[in-house]
Amino acid sequence: MAWDFDTDPEFQQKLDWVAQFVRDEVEPLDLVWPYDNYKPLDDEHRRIVDPLKQRVREQGLWACHLEPALGGQGYGQLKLALLNEILGRSTWAPTIFGTQAPDTGNAEIIAHFGTEEQKAQYLQPLLDGEIFSCYSMTEPQGGADVAGFQTTAVRDGDEWVINGRKFFSSNARYATFCIVMAYTDKEAGPHKGMSMFLVPTDTPGLTIERNFALIHEPEEEGSEALIDYADVRVPSTALLGDEGRAFEVAQVRLGGGRVHHAMRTVGLAQRALDMMCERALSRTTRGKPLADRETVQTYIAESYAQLKQFRLFVLQTAWLIDKTKDYSQCRTDISAIKFLTPKVLHDIVQRSIQVHGALGVTRATPLHKMWVTAPAMGLVDGPTEVHLRQVARGVLKGQQGTDGAWPTEFLLDKVEAAKRKLGLV
Repeated sequence: MAWDFDTDPEFQQKLDWVAQFVRDEVEPLDLVWPYDNYKPLDDEHRRIVDPLKQRVREQGLWACHLEPALGGQGYGQLKLALLNEILGRSTWAPTIFGTQAPDTGNAEIIAHFGTEEQKAQYLQPLLDGEIFSCYSMTEPQGGADVAGFQTTAVRDGDEWVINGRKFFSSNARYATFCIVMAYTDKEAGPHKGMSMFLVPTDTPGLTIERNFALIHEPEEEGSEALIDYADVRVPSTALLGDEGRAFEVAQVRLGGGRVHHAMRTVGLAQRALDMMCERALSRTTRGKPLADRETVQTYIAESYAQLKQFRLFVLQTAWLIDKTKDYSQCRTDISAIKFLTPKVLHDIVQRSIQVHGALGVTRATPLHKMWVTAPAMGLVDGPTEVHLRQVARGVLKGQQGTDGAWPTEFLLDKVEAAKRKLGLV
């Protein structure tokens, strides 16, 4: 038997260090600078943040998702799952550990598909935590449906000329470069006619029309960009991967991103559950702790079971990715944990808000931010509806129908067959 639910003792020591470090040293940043984790560091931020990053490096925990040759630890997805569920508790933690989205996914595809020149220009500064990046894929009229994309890149001598508009280009406001998905051959269709480009954000013609704020953010802190690409010229060397292979590049990036979002959500949901339990044990009604009330006990029990199931599914999916070394072979499970992510987070946070009472619907606890994170998780890296369809298709591939009038589990036929097998008729 190969089943084993123990964590290697040496790695568990690292996880214990991470848990305490995040709680004691990183979570204070969330309170003091709640919207600064993706901004370039000024002197005040650098004085505090750089020493924290250095301590992470000294522990051998910086950018663990990448191979040692690229400055990481080459952790498999299972180890990353255990690490990321701790980092998911804190807004700043992924930045301090060099694993923040969208930079992790962007670094992964540059490492996988980039030329040596591209790695030197973009990847190394990204790994050093000195710059930020943006993934510019979705469009106003098409959302995440590549079939509806209109952005084009046309070859002009040794340059490509990009025209189109992109929406929800996360962190473009502070990014040094964008990874842009555009049609290079519309007749070939979206799966073979699109290409990826590395575009510096200071390129002439690239204009951020507006930065949209998420629900919980002040308008002035918004960084989800609507970008206009008007005759944006980039050299032929800006092509990331082969021409016409953007869909393949995107799947490598999005597969990892979906899994990592789920990993971090485990930690965030656990924090909401911990808050619920603390409140239930601390608050009384009619002389009895809330923890003694049957409804609150139901909330806690359902949240505990829901989170346990989700966590095990995430870990099993991570293990499967490590085993196959191929995101495409794990597509059904990745899509399943992707559409479970917003539901699990919403359900547990909603119950925690209810137990906190009026305090839970104020901005005086982290619950308001956790609650609005749930619908965001239902949209990033592909909407829930798309992943539900993907899972259904994956499950049906392993099944088959019957040509008979009755299903194969029709008991009248099965009883007769059983009698014949046993020589009773």
